[in-house]
Amino acid sequence: MTSRKSAKPKSRLFPAVLIVLVLAVVVAGVRYVMGFLAGPPNYAGPGFGSVSVTVHSGDSLSVVGNTLKGANVVASVDAFVEAATVNPDSQSLQPGTYLLKHEMTAQDALNLLLSRKTRQSNAVVITEGLQAREIVNLFAQQTHLSKQELAATLKLVDKLGLPAFAKGKVEGYLFPASYEVGERQTALEVLRTMINTFKSKVNPLSLETNARKIGLTPQQVMIIASLVQAESHPRDYSKVARVVLNRLKSDMPLQFDSTVNYGLGKSHVILTTAQLQTDTPFNTYLRTGLPPTPINNPGLEAIKAVLHPADGNWIYFVTVNLKTQETKFSESYSEFLKNKNEFLTWCNQNPGECSK
Repeated sequence: MTSRKSAKPKSRLFPAVLIVLVLAVVVAGVRYVMGFLAGPPNYAGPGFGSVSVTVHSGDSLSVVGNTLKGANVVASVDAFVEAATVNPDSQSLQPGTYLLKHEMTAQDALNLLLSRKTRQSNAVVITEGLQAREIVNLFAQQTHLSKQELAATLKLVDKLGLPAFAKGKVEGYLFPASYEVGERQTALEVLRTMINTFKSKVNPLSLETNARKIGLTPQQVMIIASLVQAESHPRDYSKVARVVLNRLKSDMPLQFDSTVNYGLGKSHVILTTAQLQTDTPFNTYLRTGLPPTPINNPGLEAIKAVLHPADGNWIYFVTVNLKTQETKFSESYSEFLKNKNEFLTWCNQNPGECSK
């Protein structure tokens, strides 16, 4: 009897491995699709603990998202950007330092940033030459203080701590600087701080003594400083101060567009004939002498320039190029007209700059 070798059974290992691999791919694909449909990673809870995050001026939504993710406030930048993109209020997100929580939903984090309730402090930068109304707008935009509260407080002149020579007028004494405003600070506290800053900065100048040396009162110095601030580039402050003093000495009207603008509540580069002929206490075309109050809040350099004006006999000046702020000074009217024509030629070449 012949023997026969039994056949080897076929291996079932390969099909089993294949099935496992296919299932793994399917599961991964499902997870990917589900993850895509679910959106970017986002924490589910209200958060815990506390963490300070700072939003800087000019930060985009993605930059803010990165800041939040880096502080473990949100799970992903995309989740925050997605929540902010569909909320039009995100455009009003203000710079400042905020107290938030770890592992918040992106929507909750955004809501707290927009509510401003968690903002710890905020530095408001007041630049030289801003008017009181502009300062009110800045504080209202960047802090918890309202325009109504600030405007009403400006009228409480007996509580603001103004210097006696201000004669109850706030304009001119809200010193330009950077101010930190806490969430619990009142409008009165903020405005008093600005006026106290004015006193501390001006005190070393011996304002009253040095004003007397040039035949002015401290209030007149502040009025002229505001004109210098409005009308010229810092390199020309002392020369413009001299022009003002020369005109006052000659009993000539100042004829400053900046004062007319202030009286009208405008800010035009070139005024119309009708505007120039509108009689207000600040129209220095129709009235000789100084306007009744400063027309803005000048910085320290403008004040110094009035106390130490340049030597010269100029009675005219014209800024002939608004971009470079090149200004030409003259003693004669004919030279002034020549400089004025140079300015008008520049305006014709740059109409957008002169129609503001």
